[in-house]
Amino acid sequence: MRIGIDVRYLSHGLVGGVHTYIAHFVPALIDLAEQHHIFLYADTKRPFELQNLPNHVAIRYLPWHNPLSSVQHDLFMQRQLTQDRLDVMHYPANYGFAPSQTKTVITLHDAINVMPLHEIIRGHPKNPRTIALMSYLHYCTVAAIRHADLLLTVSAHARREIIHYSTFASDRIVPVPHAPTPDLQRIIDSKILSQVRQRHHISTSFVLADALKNPAVLVRAWRQLSETIRANQRIVFFARRPDVLPIIHEAVNAGHAQLLIRPSRADLIALYSMAEAFVFPSWIEGFGIPILEAMTCGAPVIASDRGALPEVVGDAGLLIDAEDDIQLARHLTRVLDTPAISQQLREQGFVRAAQFSWRNTAQSILDSYKRVVSQRSELPKAGYGNRQGM
Repeated sequence: MRIGIDVRYLSHGLVGGVHTYIAHFVPALIDLAEQHHIFLYADTKRPFELQNLPNHVAIRYLPWHNPLSSVQHDLFMQRQLTQDRLDVMHYPANYGFAPSQTKTVITLHDAINVMPLHEIIRGHPKNPRTIALMSYLHYCTVAAIRHADLLLTVSAHARREIIHYSTFASDRIVPVPHAPTPDLQRIIDSKILSQVRQRHHISTSFVLADALKNPAVLVRAWRQLSETIRANQRIVFFARRPDVLPIIHEAVNAGHAQLLIRPSRADLIALYSMAEAFVFPSWIEGFGIPILEAMTCGAPVIASDRGALPEVVGDAGLLIDAEDDIQLARHLTRVLDTPAISQQLREQGFVRAAQFSWRNTAQSILDSYKRVVSQRSELPKAGYGNRQGM
């Protein structure tokens, strides 16, 4: 096969879940696809992240001059793709437009871009730039999947949501999960752990949590714990930005918690490794990468039963309703008071996390390419329409 992949996320200096997905499945797929020709389409905004590529891989650089260059490439990459005579083109960042003679695979990470526009905008900042960006991504995604041959997504939950908000053929939506990144491992070196504690002024045992993922239910649950637990434990919240909810500052001021803003990746891995538990009561997740990170590093997991989190946790963690502080307090008491339960969850987490790998993800993606290329050319493209109106 002649395989094309839009990898512009790897030449923009970006971070986040989509970047992580592309940065890890592409090298794994390159290793698996030695018998195929792979064409990577980057641009010249930043230096391309992947180096020392093998002979069966070619890079096509698209000139980048300003933000409008990205729009131009979104809409008019077909000329370059046609010259490369691709069998299949993969757009791993929610949308893309391939030539009519080329099979198209799109990774739609969740249903957000195909929801009705008023639902997408609801709950987000209403400044003109945000609305314009959301509208652009919405209309590009809707137009792109109208002509796609196959959609990949990250979980069975995301697949159900896409089916709910669209009429894309359900048998052409395939869940392919993420995996832990190679830098994740349980840190046991006491010197490294001690340095991280000193750097962040952590003097007690602690429960780790993301400050942006429904922290209020954890603070409410914490108030219900025994005085003994609260005297010997703290909540360590981490956040990628400082604008957290007031309840976190209340917990900090009460001496129940501390807040770390943008800890380094290495420090976060050490925090996962030291945590008595990782609590992730998120309202909604298309996948839930932090759960995999915590289990890989040996933190017992307590998570909500919303979105895709039960798929990721499996039987390796404890689940609660996202707003059930009473049940969360019970689970915390069990984990923090009973070493046998904590150790069992830790061991189950190691086993569960090991079931996810980027090689497995890449193999499923490669299988999807083979599937669409083997389809007869006269098969119609899967349709798209919004059941709830646009």
